Amino acid sequence: MIGRIVGTLIEKMPPELLVDVNGIGYEISASMTTVYDLPQIGETVTLFTHFLVKEDSQTLYGFIDKNERALFRVLIKVNGIGPKMALAVLSSMSSEELITNVQESDVTALTKIPGVGKKTAERLIIELRDKLGQAAKNDLFSAPTVLRQVQADPRQEAESALISLGYKPQEAAKAIAGVPMDASSSEDVIRAALKGMLRN
Repeated sequence: MIGRIVGTLIEKMPPELLVDVNGIGYEISASMTTVYDLPQIGETVTLFTHFLVKEDSQTLYGFIDKNERALFRVLIKVNGIGPKMALAVLSSMSSEELITNVQESDVTALTKIPGVGKKTAERLIIELRDKLGQAAKNDLFSAPTVLRQVQADPRQEAESALISLGYKPQEAAKAIAGVPMDASSSEDVIRAALKGMLRN
């Protein structure tokens, strides 16, 4: 997994970037939010990345900060929202604006995103509330609170780890759901989930 890239920004052709790292040019897809915050061509850039492998492609996505990357990872888990749509969402509004729109069930604001109709907007609101965790379900729901939780949610990290180990997403989600909420680290959650699967 490539988690971060530090190198020289060579090309900007939104949404594509080219970053030189010790003589190797990395092609990176980025949201417009990230593109707007990039330095000038020829300057050093740091991007937090998400490497996505499919049967017919390998794509590296880059983000100016961990908050945007965390939301991208949540978005691509929403039913019917692929990486391209997730970039469109993050290009159309900031992480804080997205969370606020979800909090306020603002379908109108979400349908302004290219390619997002009313049904997709409603699905985004319902599924994001669920995937953003407990912070999205109580009075502490605010952009900073949710973003901190999304970045460091041990249960989400554990689920991703189980999928990386070869378990199906449904199996991983079911195993994580059976782990007590007091498990404090992703390692504890993984250990408990694996024990639970072995018992079943």
